[in-house]
Amino acid sequence: MMRQSPVIEVDRLNLTYGDFHAVKDLSFQVERGELYALLGTNGAGKTSALEIIEGHRKATSGTVRVFGTSPTDRRAVRARMGIMLQESGFSPDLTVAESVRLIGRLSGRTDSVERVLGLVDLTGKSANRVSQLSGGEKRRLDFATAVYGRPELLFLDEPTTGLDIASRDALWAAVEQLREDGSTIVLTTHYLEEAQQRADRIGLMHRGTFHRQGTVSELTGALPASIHFGLPAAAPALPMRAAELPGPTYLVETFDLQADLKRLLDWADAHGVELAGLSAAPTRLDDVFRAIDAEPVA
Repeated sequence: MMRQSPVIEVDRLNLTYGDFHAVKDLSFQVERGELYALLGTNGAGKTSALEIIEGHRKATSGTVRVFGTSPTDRRAVRARMGIMLQESGFSPDLTVAESVRLIGRLSGRTDSVERVLGLVDLTGKSANRVSQLSGGEKRRLDFATAVYGRPELLFLDEPTTGLDIASRDALWAAVEQLREDGSTIVLTTHYLEEAQQRADRIGLMHRGTFHRQGTVSELTGALPASIHFGLPAAAPALPMRAAELPGPTYLVETFDLQADLKRLLDWADAHGVELAGLSAAPTRLDDVFRAIDAEPVA
């Protein structure tokens, strides 16, 4: 079978604001049907890059293709793309139903207002003005307008901010349904656990370009897991290298957590040693972020 072309292709993208280089030679692809999380440290250039991909901003140099064409070709791209921004800017005087209907007409997609309002549990609010909605309800309206017409490509910018647990679950259930129908999702979020649980691949931006890119296991596998524990004063020598921390406690960093934890437990059992406060944790995505932020500025 022939391999399908990527939905998004970014090649050596640059964006400058005067002397400030916001995006530097950024290159990546998003495959059809993928949930790709584009994450970044503060000031990484993520928002600027997404604005170019969405067609809202022109690049200084480089190439961006969405569905094989420029994202600024609104006639070719806009009807196939849904965008959930951090803030929607809906007119406060329009009703909920009017807002959905307006965005639907502007996007060129067709759908049922009742369907998308039911999707986000806003059917009972359809006649309410936007100004009467709570923050969480406005966020659900943002999502409703973004998924109107079941777009082939959906951008979700901090989609669950301000939502309660039930609303978050409903949103992700709707996203999974879109994926089953073949949609491609680009996610940005500060809730790293969401990206860790849901993304097929993650791109980490730092100081304007990619620092790392890959699956969660590829990204977290680049850093060691950790084992923390305390020892009695008369304990014999440890069977592995460990760093002594205040407390005193000890830290073992390992790329083979299961084997080294078993080794430590077997040693403790053989010598009758209690490992006080024992904890073992695999590397998480937030550990990767901390490692990036800790790197010295070039």
